[in-house]
Amino acid sequence: MEHLIQPRVKELEMSGIRKFFNLVADYDDVVSLTIGQPDFFTPHHVKAAAKKAIDDNFTSYTHNAGFLELRKAASDYLFKKYKLSYRPEDEMIVTAGASQAIDLTLRTILAEGSEVILPGPVYPGYEPIIKLCGAIPVHADTTRTQFKLTAEQIEARLTDRTRCVILPYPSNPTGMTLEKEELEKIAQLLRGRDIFVLSDEIYSELVFTDAHSSIASMLPEQTIVINGLSKSHSMTGWRIGFVFARKEIAKHMLKVHQYNVSCASSISQKAAFEALTNGIDDALIMRDQYRKRMEYVYGRLIKMGIETARPTGAFYIFPSIKKFGLSSFDFALSLVSDGGVAVVPGSAFSKYGEGFVRISYAYSMEELEKGMDRLDHYIRHVVQPV
Repeated sequence: MEHLIQPRVKELEMSGIRKFFNLVADYDDVVSLTIGQPDFFTPHHVKAAAKKAIDDNFTSYTHNAGFLELRKAASDYLFKKYKLSYRPEDEMIVTAGASQAIDLTLRTILAEGSEVILPGPVYPGYEPIIKLCGAIPVHADTTRTQFKLTAEQIEARLTDRTRCVILPYPSNPTGMTLEKEELEKIAQLLRGRDIFVLSDEIYSELVFTDAHSSIASMLPEQTIVINGLSKSHSMTGWRIGFVFARKEIAKHMLKVHQYNVSCASSISQKAAFEALTNGIDDALIMRDQYRKRMEYVYGRLIKMGIETARPTGAFYIFPSIKKFGLSSFDFALSLVSDGGVAVVPGSAFSKYGEGFVRISYAYSMEELEKGMDRLDHYIRHVVQPV
């Protein structure tokens, strides 16, 4: 019966991140620096709120967009943190994680033959959905612009079929952010055009320089903002995300959402309400720890002579391994078997990630120190520059 499967689905490949993670799972004594999973536990008061919700029998369907008090809390949170204004009644939807928010957004705005401009390297969760919609991903090579998608790169790729520009900053896999001035140039370019901006801001609370800036403050009518609690509050398994858009757009997104999942988990929604109110600054302690870890990993890589851009957010770093003359996959596989460290090949993040690897520092300092020591030994005694 496989021949009856939808052709676009058959053409999809599993995420390169997970493929490599599964590939090395059977190796013994490996320090894994692969997955973007915070090593902090969900805050105790958030877990307590979820337990109370169960005891209070808050176990039924909620409004498709999420229960109103949570939507109000999410809107207040976005305004307090980033000065963005959205009506909780009809301009936001609580989703089953940011991934579902991305899916329902792209399925709402894309048509057959639409083009979507996005940076490369980039998180691999966008391109498959774009293709399932019959649309066309158009990557811009950001390896020479500090992994930042620029207004000039976007302008060079605009056509009459361009429907959306994706700005995934802070970035997975590079850890880079866009400064306010850089966003203003993009906003000026796109203002008044029939083009959406999907601004994926899931790492917005994990910025190491100035406060996070959102293009939605400059281009509100065209921007759809994605956010959530997975990274900021270490709630990956709770599956709570948010999508914010003007009501003329959100009302159509809600139709896709309701037929997709009906509503996000009621128990997780109660936990999210606690996180966004009494835990509004929970992310700050984690952010400070990630900054320290970043400085450590970045410093070690530089001392090893490995070229890398200094991250300004999230919890990833994307060093170049081009000087060793191996593909990113072969380098990563050799590093596991001969060095005892697992990282993600850059090729998992589009063809523009080739020649790089992604290291996640969402791990304890003990694990990071062990991993960096092993990487240092590997490049000194196993692999040699060409």
